Amino acid sequence: MSDPIHITDDEFEDKVLKSAKPVLVDFWAPWCGPCRMVAPVLDEIAREKSDLLTVVKVNTDENPRWAGHFGVQGIPTLLIVARGQVQDRVLGALPGPILKAQVDKFLATQLQPQT
Repeated sequence: MSDPIHITDDEFEDKVLKSAKPVLVDFWAPWCGPCRMVAPVLDEIAREKSDLLTVVKVNTDENPRWAGHFGVQGIPTLLIVARGQVQDRVLGALPGPILKAQVDKFLATQLQPQT
């Protein structure tokens, strides 16, 4: 069981791109209403899926470098990164059940045996 991890631009490469587990990255800012709406869902995903997935949060006001690198135009933007590559992108605050279903769908594809 784990809560989302708040990271800086300097930690991004180690915590996200070099992670052994897939990472759900939340690009957000404290003033962003939709970001605050999706935060409890991300907390839940972090706790429920901690054995399969790491959830990290990047405050784009304080840490804009990687948001710019990935072409983040609006927040919240969620990226699912595995093996150093963006596997999926979610723009905006999706309803909790839809966001959870998207994460579950991604994890199901990751758990398939590689051929």
